[in-house]
Amino acid sequence: MTWARSLSRFGSGPHLRGGVFARPVWLAILFIALVPITGVGEDAPDAKEIIRKMDLILRGETSFGTYRMTIVDPDWQRTLELKAWEKRQDKKTFIRILSPAKEEGIVSLKVEAEMWNWLPRVERIIKIPPSMMMQPWMGSDFTNDDVVKASSVVADYSQTVLGEEVLEGYDTYKVELIPHPDAPVVWGRILVWVVQVDSMPLRQEFYSERGKLIRVLEFSDIRDIRGRTVPTRWKMTPIAKAGRQTVMEVIDLEIDIEIDDSIFSLRNLKRID
Repeated sequence: MTWARSLSRFGSGPHLRGGVFARPVWLAILFIALVPITGVGEDAPDAKEIIRKMDLILRGETSFGTYRMTIVDPDWQRTLELKAWEKRQDKKTFIRILSPAKEEGIVSLKVEAEMWNWLPRVERIIKIPPSMMMQPWMGSDFTNDDVVKASSVVADYSQTVLGEEVLEGYDTYKVELIPHPDAPVVWGRILVWVVQVDSMPLRQEFYSERGKLIRVLEFSDIRDIRGRTVPTRWKMTPIAKAGRQTVMEVIDLEIDIEIDDSIFSLRNLKRID
């Protein structure tokens, strides 16, 4: 008996009033079954473009900024001030710590896939191997990879819009990032919430390869800096460490400016401004 004939058996008989209403009912059921149910319509925006725009808000093609990082632990707290330069297309990042005095002059440099730290107190340049990119940067809840932007949410992941949600009063897209098989990343999945009208980031959740939530990054205090609207408070919270968090505050930021390539050099590591 074919599938069509099988259905026709249910379209007749006294229990369905002689088939008068059976056919429309079954057509409706089939229509519902065949139409995909998703969180967004057919005109859903391109997920990769959403993430690309989000990335440009935070970083631009080039950037120079001053930041304050506060590391909060149940038993202690400390604050670092730093300057950071980045040329995204060239995969170059240079970070110099300004304070406190104990860490003043420490530098992190990343050029393509290589990273170095300069420790002025012992006058040593330390090369950071790829295996340490997920280690905490300066004891914070941001990793070396986070700080020097070694991985890319655009290039290293596939992006899918899962649906629409209201978060913090904003209409947002919820986007799922899944790493490409050969991508040099450790996260098995990242969920991102961005404002629909401008791709402003609000929240990111990082999951292990086994699907366990490891940490949450929240963006707030959205305001104008030098003509650019950016979130100026980035809070990273590790799920397994109660009472622990790291807050990065944007003090000043210039985006899409000319930056001299000489900044991103080993020679510049030991330079004192």
